[in-house]
Amino acid sequence: MGPHPHLLPPSATAALADAIVVVASAGEGNKGHLTHVMNHSDFEHLPVLGAGIGLRKQHFQELKKTELPVGWLEIVPENFMNFGGFPQAMLDLCASRWPIVSHGVNLSIGSVDPLNEEYVARLQAVLERTRALWYSDHLCFTSVGGEYFHDLLPLPFSNEAADHVVARVKQLKKKIALPFLLENPSYYVKMPGGEMPEAEFFNRVLEGADCGMLLDVNNVYVNSKNHGFDPKEFICALPLHRVGQIHMAGHFDRGDVVIDTHEGPIIDPVWDLYRFTIEAIGRPVSTLIEWDTNVPPLAQVVSEAIHAQKIIRSLGFDVPSPAALPSVGLALSRVHAGEGGADGTDAEGEGEAPIRMPLAERREAVLV
Repeated sequence: MGPHPHLLPPSATAALADAIVVVASAGEGNKGHLTHVMNHSDFEHLPVLGAGIGLRKQHFQELKKTELPVGWLEIVPENFMNFGGFPQAMLDLCASRWPIVSHGVNLSIGSVDPLNEEYVARLQAVLERTRALWYSDHLCFTSVGGEYFHDLLPLPFSNEAADHVVARVKQLKKKIALPFLLENPSYYVKMPGGEMPEAEFFNRVLEGADCGMLLDVNNVYVNSKNHGFDPKEFICALPLHRVGQIHMAGHFDRGDVVIDTHEGPIIDPVWDLYRFTIEAIGRPVSTLIEWDTNVPPLAQVVSEAIHAQKIIRSLGFDVPSPAALPSVGLALSRVHAGEGGADGTDAEGEGEAPIRMPLAERREAVLV
């Protein structure tokens, strides 16, 4: 495969990668870990990637040969922990062409279970293989007693829960030194025992753990409708200096409840809230389009990312075009445009993809 028209040549990719990540430190205690060259609290200076999309298997075939301005990709790492063959080869291909960030669903940072060491080791392996710029998960819990629910369950907004998460994040940071961000999840019930508003809870956790925030604007909108609060006031109460990434997505409003389905296109009120969010933050932030239900062709998802880019630019901020974004992945591609999977067969049938709900990917993420 020749150089991609939207990327710099390989000689230029190493500069950004080496400026962001140094692999393996000299200290025995850090042996084998990633060491980041910036302070964890310096989330305002994470690379600004513009707008990107989530890597979904429905787009594997298109991504092998696309010339669309994809920009960058966010991966769900659990989907690559237990699989080789074509999925792994596609991950390597994408990491060689586009910048990668990681967004997990099974860290269960709020659980009272011990931190899953096997999961963390597998996560670190994916981060190293893709040379991810940062990684994130949700401020929630997904397991109890070693049983995974494959859903994002809310925490009580209490002092005890905040202290517990802070300790867990500090433990995680000793194992993986890349910048770590926590996302505000959507939720449909409030856990009992709350002692503070959600925004204050986020401030307590992020400041105490010295980690960043992945601000999901659609989740703010969904929660504001379901729980009756002002989304703009909520955003202004967050630690915006710690926001390193934004999520945008669609939802389903059934009248009595708004459901976070991750099915687009994104509606105008959420785009308006996104514009307000960028203005409130006062700087451009890497923005990711999530589309997980009834996933359309690649071009339609990319068009949503292009719209996010236009909003950022309309506010007077500079954001890189895809042509200016070098890949920071290793040149590990074993799949070539027009060819099949690693075993010589096609990855998936070319027929119509089944309807998938957002948790479908999470159900594939259980450790085996």
